[in-house]
Amino acid sequence: MSDESLSLEIETAPVAAQGQDWRRVLAELLRNRAAVLGLAIVLAVVIAAVFAAWIAPADPTAQAITQRLKPPLWRDPAGQLVLLGTDHLGRDILSRLIFGARISLAIGLLAVTVAGTIGTLMGLVAGYRGGRVDDFCMRLTDTMLAMPFILLALAVIAVLGPSLKNIVFVLGVTSWVSYARVVRAEVLTLRAREFVAAAMALGSGGRRIIFRHLLPNVLTPVIVIATLEVARMIILESALSFLGLGIPPPTPTWGGMLADGRAYISTAWWLATFPGLCIMLTVLGINLLGDWLRDVLDPRLQL
Repeated sequence: MSDESLSLEIETAPVAAQGQDWRRVLAELLRNRAAVLGLAIVLAVVIAAVFAAWIAPADPTAQAITQRLKPPLWRDPAGQLVLLGTDHLGRDILSRLIFGARISLAIGLLAVTVAGTIGTLMGLVAGYRGGRVDDFCMRLTDTMLAMPFILLALAVIAVLGPSLKNIVFVLGVTSWVSYARVVRAEVLTLRAREFVAAAMALGSGGRRIIFRHLLPNVLTPVIVIATLEVARMIILESALSFLGLGIPPPTPTWGGMLADGRAYISTAWWLATFPGLCIMLTVLGINLLGDWLRDVLDPRLQL
């Protein structure tokens, strides 16, 4: 057997061992009612975000002061039903919720992508190189864990100003630690395996071993963490928007709608209730789907 074919077998064998039978996965999904509910919620939010311009009944930024603080199921002068009422500026709450889903999902996915990339690379390098590189990376993670998130967010946004890219930057650079620690632990185990030793014996360099041998074998925990982190990012973005550090108005965000409704909680309960329900249901759906995905991808939980 040639060195090239042997190398190919070494690269593909560990990855193939983690391959999933998609028919079995689908059957397990359909048997898990909680996962089906989570998937339904997530799909509904994704569809609302993608097709917001066609689904929303009104312009989410259009103001009508004469129609402010109208309750749910109110009919406007033209006879159209305003399903969830209007806010303190007369804007349609349902339309703002639908367009707000775009911001929440976009920030959640982008921030997870940034954090996952940084953390995975950090964990791969620290676990494979070891020594001083590992010590430096782990002390950096300890420093990030000790740094207050709100303080860093205030500092960055005060300097750069509130915007979508700045929010993604703040969330991404403060959330990579969990990826790095998990990936490092996995790599410390994998680098002692026979397929890594065989790759070294065949003359593979460190970069090839990291990206062709180790990276595919740590993707499972990274995917699970990323799925659950999307929900956390949505909550953090809502918290920043609630504090006035998120996307500036008039762009609709769920956290911003919560902040607008807190002054009217006793007189117009729907202003804060419906955005809060959207955040809760979206996070619940992602967590239910993430728990099921963890059970499916982690072979230790199937024993």
